[in-house]
Amino acid sequence: MIKSFVFSGGKLVGEDPGLDFIKTMLFDDDAQIWVDLESPTPEEARSVLEGIFGFHPLAIEDCIAVTEQPKIDDYEKYLFAVIHALNVNQDRKVETLELNMFIGRNFLVSHHDQAIPSIRQTVERIKKNATAVAKASDRLAYSILDLLFDLYEPAMEAVANDIAELEREVLASRSSDILGTVLNLKTEVRRYRQVVNPQREVIARLARGEFKLVRPHLLPYYRDLLDRLKRVSDMTEFYRETLTNILQIHLNLQQMEVNRVIKILTVLATLSLPIVVITSFYGMNFSNMPELEWRWPYLWVLGLTVISSGIIYLFLRLKRWL
Repeated sequence: MIKSFVFSGGKLVGEDPGLDFIKTMLFDDDAQIWVDLESPTPEEARSVLEGIFGFHPLAIEDCIAVTEQPKIDDYEKYLFAVIHALNVNQDRKVETLELNMFIGRNFLVSHHDQAIPSIRQTVERIKKNATAVAKASDRLAYSILDLLFDLYEPAMEAVANDIAELEREVLASRSSDILGTVLNLKTEVRRYRQVVNPQREVIARLARGEFKLVRPHLLPYYRDLLDRLKRVSDMTEFYRETLTNILQIHLNLQQMEVNRVIKILTVLATLSLPIVVITSFYGMNFSNMPELEWRWPYLWVLGLTVISSGIIYLFLRLKRWL
């Protein structure tokens, strides 16, 4: 799906006017153009990216293909940026979204293979108040990124809730299933860090004023985006350390449980030691054993066993080992 908007003087003057009209408006210095490509076919994407705007073939190739790492390239007359975001879908699963943007002096072209909430929200803002959003391409790009990075908050909140629930489970239960949950969450947090951390360099280059296409008065806004990414990165580091601590607590509790079982078994073995010794002694097949002629040998063996076990029990209690 291809959507396009034409602005003049900060006002929306045309929506989906047609690609031929957009190609003509590129030569109008007073016009600002935004073309959004959502899940286009390769032919549709090339017809816009190459046929209308004439972008570099390498930039087009990177745009159409899936790019693992965020990046920003300067092609003199425009910038090409690859941005990733996190989104919580309807199944409460966190997915990674890729947004490609070509930022020129009087145009912005966005390309994405999945529906991105920040694009829809930006369109809604434009229809309500285009002046606040679309005065220039660098301002429009900031508006999209601002809403895009808002998607991190639900993802981080979902992880925080999972960790809080996991902490309660660890303290309330010693189930071995917790180990798998901890490892899954650590993998998820590591994936978030792999998405967030490389993007800090991309936004930092914009915030430092490295590119002339970003006007100086907008640099504080991009620095605010950088600060938000830093906070998210710090949160992922905190979550990683928290999960490591939870795993350590879980292992310690497991070891305490094992030690408790070993202690019980050791006490039982110690208390049964007199039984083993006495029965082994009287189990010898000697012919001349005076106890065999006694009237109550069983009571003698039973009493000797009980007394010996009792003495050991009192000794263990005296030493506070029980």
